[in-house]
Formats: sequence, C-alpha cells, structure tokens
Amino acid sequence: MPTTQELKNIASQVRRDIVRMVHAVQSGHPGGSLGCTDYLTTLYFEVMKHDTNFNMQGKGEDIFFLSNGHISPVFYSVLARSGYFDVKELATFRKLNSRLQGHPTTHEHLPGVRIASGSLGQGMSVAIGAALAKKMDGDDRIVYSLHGDGELDEGQNWEAIMFAAHKKVDNLIATIDYNGQQIDGPTSKVMNLGNLKAKFEAFDWTVLEVANGNDMDELLAGFNKAKSLVGLGKPICILMKTSMGKGVDFMEGSHEWHGIAPNDEQLARALAQLPETLGDY
Repeated sequence: MPTTQELKNIASQVRRDIVRMVHAVQSGHPGGSLGCTDYLTTLYFEVMKHDTNFNMQGKGEDIFFLSNGHISPVFYSVLARSGYFDVKELATFRKLNSRLQGHPTTHEHLPGVRIASGSLGQGMSVAIGAALAKKMDGDDRIVYSLHGDGELDEGQNWEAIMFAAHKKVDNLIATIDYNGQQIDGPTSKVMNLGNLKAKFEAFDWTVLEVANGNDMDELLAGFNKAKSLVGLGKPICILMKTSMGKGVDFMEGSHEWHGIAPNDEQLARALAQLPETLGDY
C-alpha cells in the first residue's frame, strides 16, 4: 500500500499529464481535473479493490463511475498510471481515431470505462443501477461514483437520490466535487445549491464531509469512514470540498479554467510547479 507521500508523488505526475494533454490539443477541461486529482489518485491507488484486467461486469471488485465526464484528462491519466493501458496512449488525447475522446465513451473499448459520460446528471442513476446489480448477484463489493456540484442542477439526480434511499442502496459511495464553480461562474450565482448536506439527509442518505478534498490524509479518513457505513441500510454521500485548478496557482479557484487550455507560456509555468515523479509520457 502506498504511503501518503507516494500518493502525493503520483498526484503530481497526474497533474502534469493533465496540463500537457489539454495543452497539446488546445482543448479540454483542466480546472475540475486538477481539483479531483487527489480524489482519483487516492481511490485507484489505495481505496478500491479493482482489477486492471478489465471486464465490463466488474464482478467481485469495486467499480467506479465518472459522472462529470468532462474531467476525462484526470480519469485517463489515473487509469493509465494504475495500469489499465499504456501511459504513452495519453499523447493521443482528443485526437482523431483516439480511444481517449474528450468525454469517455464505451464504443472505443477503453479499459476502465464502463459508461459514456458527457451528458451531465446521469451518472447517479447508472451508479445506483450497478449497485443494485451487485446486490442481486450477491457481490459484496462497493460502487463508487463522482459528480460535479454544478451537475446537481440536473433534476434527474434528485429522482435517483430519492430512489436510492427507498431501495436501501447501501453499497454506493457517491462523492460530490464541491468546488463551488461551474462553467458559467460560481454555483452560488448560477443556481444556488443551498445546504447540500441537509438536502441529502432529507432524502435519507448518510452524509460525510471532507473539508479538504485536496489533502490525502483527509480523503483517506473520509473513504475509510464511508466504507464502515456500507451495508447499514442507507446510501452514502461524501461532500468533498476541493479547489478547481488545484496545484497550478494561476488556475486555482477560478471557473475560468473550467474548459480552456493553457498556452505555451502558461504550460511552462504550470509544469514548473508540478514535480515530475513517474516520468512524462
């Protein structure tokens, strides 16, 4: 099992991958990807029991669904760095005939990807369905999912959230990337989310809060607490506070980096802040 420092080293390399991938094609979503790097690094390298010999069913292993599919750069980097496919393939990001499309797709048969996720608001429903399937199969492993906070503007989420509690889907750990930003500005101005903790609890979920989702130790503590609640009759939500653009000072905390690519000078500035720990692709 990796140490906290080893996880930080992996996260630094993943962040390098993100900014290089997006810069190379001048297209993509660096802000949320950088903000969720610590979450996905911790999940794939420490928390989940998963098999890089990929199959779509995922029986007997933990599985993950990325609902906010636009943060594909961090997802692809973590999948490659954890062994699902060759790291060199990251150089094909968003290019013609690449398996690494701007949003994850299934028809490309990329190992690690179980759903196409670009249309926001649908991942919660899929994750709940997969969790119910595990129960029907007598599979005691866990389903994890990640959702953007702005994504909760979509009404389908709340139908699914209500359904999950009714069906006692207690093998699901759904995490909300609570960075307070979305493409058009702060969530508080676009569509104020109010008290998310109270909302999920009103829908009869167990809610945990991670005050700093960019801190490995806090993430691990949150995951461990969530895992201890599996099987107790309620779906589990982690509200994870992160900083959009984390790790690159001029990107941090700004919705403006939701979906634009750094230029050459900005790339150099970003890479200077991110140690190369595993070797660039």
